[in-house]
Amino acid sequence: MPIQQPSNQIKLTNVSLVRMRKGKRRFELACYQNKVQDWRSGVETDLDEVLQIPNVFLNVSKGQVAPNEDLKASFGTTDTDKIILEILKKGELQVGEKERHAKLQQQHATVIDLVASKCVNPSTKRPYPTTIIEKALAELGISITANKSPKAQALDAIKQLVAKQIIPIARARMRIRVFGNAKEAKKYRDTVVALIEEIEDENWSQEWDCVGFIEPGKYREIGDLLRNESKGRANLEVLDIAVIQEGEEAL
Repeated sequence: MPIQQPSNQIKLTNVSLVRMRKGKRRFELACYQNKVQDWRSGVETDLDEVLQIPNVFLNVSKGQVAPNEDLKASFGTTDTDKIILEILKKGELQVGEKERHAKLQQQHATVIDLVASKCVNPSTKRPYPTTIIEKALAELGISITANKSPKAQALDAIKQLVAKQIIPIARARMRIRVFGNAKEAKKYRDTVVALIEEIEDENWSQEWDCVGFIEPGKYREIGDLLRNESKGRANLEVLDIAVIQEGEEAL
């Protein structure tokens, strides 16, 4: 005679857990991987896309659903929808090994991009490719971690790169000039200006002429934008590069 699984047990696999201790009990939700953070940040609003099953568990791995008596004793209600929302908001997200590795990879790429976008080779006055920045950080023995913000880690990495000079590097911003036919420029002017940190001067006549300051990492983006939008008829020039001393600007 086959063994019957208890009615309050449900088997789930490949889940991300959200745990919360309330009263004398620990409760769990079974969620889809990567969806909890999306929901908490407002990217995802559909709970059906977050929860593998809309139940509150005592133990997801055993498929043990929390009985109503425990819910009532701990939360003062048996309204599963309200309890689920409370656990999602206040519970602790349990991150699996694959998720942890994916987050660390994403963090690593973000830090490298930040460093590359804010630094230049002082001789050529051009940003370095991210591959060179990554290699330089590896030579310095700098490890990216998942428990510190990318901006803080990028700032620390820049300080070490500038101090050690494994490659010729300086933190900087570029002073550029963008100019082109005024009639055509009306189509792309706002998009270009959105990439400029500070406009020093802007004039309209037969040509649109704009001088401003950008992060080095924006140079290629502006150049590509101008080539696409103006069919190569607009111009982008680097007028100067200012090295930013430590403490002058925060990330």
